[in-house]
This record gives sequence, C-alpha cells and structure tokens, in this order.
Amino acid sequence: MVGVSKGDKSEILELFLKIGLDDRTAKNTIANNKVTANLTAVIHEAAVTDGCERRIGNLLYTVATKYPTNALVHRPTLLRYIVSSKIKTPAQLEAAFSFFASTGSENFEVDEFEEACGVGVEVSSEDIELTVNEVFEENKNTILELRYRTNVGDLFAHVRKRLPWAEPKIVKQLIDARMYELLGERTAADIEKLSKKKEKKEKKEKPEKDEDKKFANDAPVQLPEDLFPNSNFPPPEENYKVHTEIRFSDGSVLICCNTKEVLDKHLEVTGGNVLTRFPPEPNGYLHIGHAKAMFVDFGLAKERGGYCYLRYDDTNPEAEKKEYIDHIEEIVQWMGWEPFKITYTSDYFQELYELAVELIRRGHAYVDHQTPEEIKEYREKKMNSPWRDRPIAESLKLFEDMKNGRIEEGDKWCIYPSYDYAHCIVDSIENITHSLCTLEFETRRASYFWLLHALGLYQPYVWEYSRLNVSNTVMSKRKLNFLVTNKYVDGWDDPCLMTLAGLRRRGVTSTSINAFVEGIGISRSDSLIRLDRLEYHIREELNKTAPRTMVVLNPLKVVITNMESGTIMHLDAKRWPDAQADDASAFYKVPFSNVVYIEHSDFRMKDSKDYYGLAPGKSVLLRYAFPIKCTEVILSDDKETILQIQAEYDPSKKTKPKVFLSFISCHAGICCLNVAAGSVLENHVSILHIFGLFNFKIELCCTGSSSLGC
Repeated sequence: MVGVSKGDKSEILELFLKIGLDDRTAKNTIANNKVTANLTAVIHEAAVTDGCERRIGNLLYTVATKYPTNALVHRPTLLRYIVSSKIKTPAQLEAAFSFFASTGSENFEVDEFEEACGVGVEVSSEDIELTVNEVFEENKNTILELRYRTNVGDLFAHVRKRLPWAEPKIVKQLIDARMYELLGERTAADIEKLSKKKEKKEKKEKPEKDEDKKFANDAPVQLPEDLFPNSNFPPPEENYKVHTEIRFSDGSVLICCNTKEVLDKHLEVTGGNVLTRFPPEPNGYLHIGHAKAMFVDFGLAKERGGYCYLRYDDTNPEAEKKEYIDHIEEIVQWMGWEPFKITYTSDYFQELYELAVELIRRGHAYVDHQTPEEIKEYREKKMNSPWRDRPIAESLKLFEDMKNGRIEEGDKWCIYPSYDYAHCIVDSIENITHSLCTLEFETRRASYFWLLHALGLYQPYVWEYSRLNVSNTVMSKRKLNFLVTNKYVDGWDDPCLMTLAGLRRRGVTSTSINAFVEGIGISRSDSLIRLDRLEYHIREELNKTAPRTMVVLNPLKVVITNMESGTIMHLDAKRWPDAQADDASAFYKVPFSNVVYIEHSDFRMKDSKDYYGLAPGKSVLLRYAFPIKCTEVILSDDKETILQIQAEYDPSKKTKPKVFLSFISCHAGICCLNVAAGSVLENHVSILHIFGLFNFKIELCCTGSSSLGC
C-alpha cells in the first residue's frame, strides 16, 4: 500500500472506529500504511465491516500487527475462532500465534489447535479467586513490606502462569480487592511514595545518580529464573554439556566438557545425587555474606535431595586458627545447616601433589623462579616465562626438592597449593556436581576447567552469583580483622559487626537471617541491599516469637468514675503482635480496674492537631481495653502539677479514638514502677521485654507509702 487518499482515509477511519478502536489509535494506525493494509484485510476476512464488540476488535488489531507471516493461509480460520468468541483472551491469541508459527502453511489437527489455545476451557470465578489467594499467601511478606509499591503485574503473571485461560478482567478485579483487604486504605506514606515514583518516571530525561543505580535492585523481583535459579541448574546426569570455551592467545579455542566415560564414572560413585560444598577459609569469623553462600550451597542440596560438604580451604596456614575452624562449624549448625561431611583441602595434599607431578610430566607445568611482579609483567605483555621451556626432568627434580624442604625449610608439607590450583581439583575429587561461587571468581573459570581438562578429571557444573552487599556495613574480612586485632571492637562477635556471631549476640535469630537472604534472592546482578531490609525480617521474626508486655515508667493516675470501685475485668492481650487467634498460648490476661496508670507523657493539658495522646475532653483507647475520655484534671496546690485524671470509659466501644495507650491497672496492691524516680510501687515479679532481645527481672515490694496512693 503506497498511499491513501483523503477520501479513503475517512472511510478507513470509520471502519476502524466501528470495530471499537478509540479515535487516537485509529488515526495513528492510518499513519502506518503497512498496519492499515493488514488491519483492513483482517476486518474483511472476519466479515465485520459493519462493526463488532470492542473486545473482538482489539483481538483483530493484534492479529493485524502480530500474526506470523509464514502461516497466512490459516489466518481466516483464526479469525472465525475470534469472531465466534471461541478465542477471547490475549493469552489464547498468543498461544494461537505460537501454534501457527510452528505449523506454517502445513495442515493441522483442529483438536491439537484447540487444546493449545484453551478453546472450550472455562475457568470459574471461584477457581480464579482460589488461585489469587494462593499467590497472595505465597507473596504476603513482600506485599506487606512494599505495600502499594508492590508490582501488581508480577502478581498477575503468577496467576496467569497457573491459570493461563482465566479472564484477565476478573483476575485484575480480584487482585485489587485482595490488595485492599490485606493493606486497607492507602496511607499518606503510600501516596507520597507513589507520587515520588510517578514523578521520577515522568522525568525520564533526567539521568539517574550513581547512588540511585546502586539501589535499583533493592526491591524484590518476582522473576523465578533470576531470583531462584536453582530450578535452571542441570541435573547431574546432564553434566555433559559444554561448560566453557577457553580462548588462547594464538587464536585456538578449547571446549571443555565431560566425556561420557568420565560422567558415567562420576554418576556411578554419586548415585546421581546432587553434591555441593560450602568452602570457607578459616582466617576469621563468618559474616552475613557467608549466610548467602550457605543458603545457596546448602539450599540447593536440600532442594534437590542431595548433600553439601563443609570444606575448610586451609591453603594459607599463616592466617588460619583453630578458633576460626571451631567457630565456622558451630555457626553453620546455628544457621540450621547440617554438613554431609567436614573436610579440609589439606586432606587431599598428597593427591594434589601427585597431580602436580603429572601436570609436569605432561608438559603442562614447570618450576618457575619469577617474582610476582615479573609474572604480572610477562602476562600483560603476553610473553612466555624464561623458564617455560625448562626440561621436564629438571622441573620434576626441583619440585621434589621443594616438597622435601631443600629449597626452603618446612614441616611435612613444605609447599602449599594455591587456591586456583586446589579448588577445582578438590571439587572434582569430592565429585561436586554444582560448584557455586561469587562473581569475582568468574575470571578463574578458564584455569578451573583447563586444569581439570588437562588432567582428564571430572568437571563440575559452575555458576557464579553476585556477592551480598549491605549498606552502611563492613563486609571485608580483612577490614573486620583490622577492627578486631586493633581492638576497635570487642572481638569478632561484637554486636556492632555484621559477623554472624555478632548478629547472634545482638539477639538476631538465624531464621530471620535466612529469610532475609531468601527474600533478596540469588542473581548475577550486583546491587546494594539496604540494611532496613534485614531489620524488616528481624521484626517479622520477633513479631511471631518475642513476648511483649505493657509497662509504665513515669506513671500518671487515672480514675475511671463510671466504673464501680473494686471491679476487675480480665481482658485478652497478645503476647506478640502476630499472635494467631486460634493459639491460646499466644494470649495472656490483662487486669482492668477503675484505677489505671498511663505514661505521664501521654497526657497534655492543651490539645493540638498533631497530638494524639489524652487531653481534657478527648478520648483515647487503652490497649486491649476500652476507650476512655478525660472529664476532669486534679492539680496540686501549685496549680501546675497534675495529681490525677478523672475519666469515663465506653463499655460499648462505640467511640473510635485514633490512638491507643499502654496502661497498668492498680488493684489489690499491685501498681506500676516509676524507674526514673526510683519509687517502688510493685509487689510482684515483672518481666520487661525490649524487642524480645533482653530480659530485665524486677522483684520489688510495695512499701505502702507511695505518693501515688498504691
């Protein structure tokens, strides 16, 4: 179609409007000659020149723009299914495109086509609602954390994956309703965050700051292949595929993979089980970054029903201590992981030595006398070492002398293998199926696979992921060691540090750390995770396990005048915020009488718009109890000091105050404790829980001479 006359344009515009396109879309379409020609042909093929429902028209427009050109012979068939509403959703239409793209111009079976497109499949509203509820339950923590910043499109995608033929409109309505049910009305903070997000989107021309980019991946991403790639890892029996290509400076390429014989031998030993390893170096205490490594290594093995080694990479004796070895084993168990075996790289020194000798014999290794600086220089200039062509026999003799301590003094092992040499070989010796490590080791892939290939050893599957970077924290072992050895902190388990021992000493649980690691996901994308993400998971854990109680430290007496003196009600109170209603152990009884005490700071003589505490003539809700309204304030002789407040309570709870206050009831000689003034007003044991981390036991007696009239 070369061009369209003005008269033709008006006719085509009218035709497009009849099928339900809005005026703007119709005019934009006419501006594109190719799409105009396709859509006009589709409308005539579908025999809807007199118009159709907008839903059908939108599907016809999609056909005009996306239908596979290799199957045009079948387009009229598809259009009949659309017009008859046998295909009525975008998901069904996409499935039809895929089917015809693979079919081409060949004949096809109608039954196969209808099955592929979900023709005749009716998904009830009840099924959709059930699936939406399941998706919300699985993503509840993320939704509660992000609130209305949650990507609803991701939730929609989860539902569509399970119910591909569900009516999108119903899905959207149910998701919106479930969001409101879970989160309630949008708060001012929600609106502010959404406004800022919208404002940022509108300012596309403004470049992002580096800091913004660092935090770009802070929110959880709902893409399983990125967050939880374990499902994409090949099973052990498929570990014959190409692992990597090693390109040499002369232009040659080495393709490294397992031969059938090597893989069969490996599978015979392992029985096809997944084997991973967590290989820390015992040169310090483990930090929160190691929690992610544990989650990856032990987690994959657990998910696949396999096993995970705890292997100490003890190739640097100068930095290693027995203290670190004992700590690592203990902290791994505290984190909830059970090693299959505990091994040491030094367990394999004899095999490593023999394989080094074999490398020399095969002409793949030699004894070199260059300094580290010289090695770096020669590598940068792509020059062979002066010792590269040393005779094999000479290298073997020198290497034997090194082992025996004739070149430098030593003990049983006077030579130690480097990490690059030992790591891959020990992985192979232990028949590790999946060798998982952080991205800084990706540059060592070539040496990893070259060594195993040169020795004819089994090659594990290798995958690298991003390190855990947490804002405002020290994560480097070298820097942590500096702080400890120079006594800037109280040891490796100082609560100021992000070591696992330090977090534990601070009161953080292993389950909350694992939840944090799982929540941020596993990917190859570097990102800086905000510290408050960890704090969120800590709160979630404590809200389910750490008991709370009400305490008044600076008491102000409140007399409830419309409640009979001596009357005591025992009301249900939650031991922790997330207490389940059907769990009786999650509740305790709070006494409520006509004399209670509130915090002095929760009362003011003058009310204001930004004050939510108690004031004359104002109502507040006593936590777990009833609304009360201040009716009178009794002052001392100086007309300033408040002695007590008189109030009335609302037993029907019809009053709906905006805030609730903690209180302590005064009955049978039991009152509250004024810690600041040192006044003892309690004759029973009280436990104060501060964030569930510390317990203070107070066992003090009431003297009966309290100024508060206990």
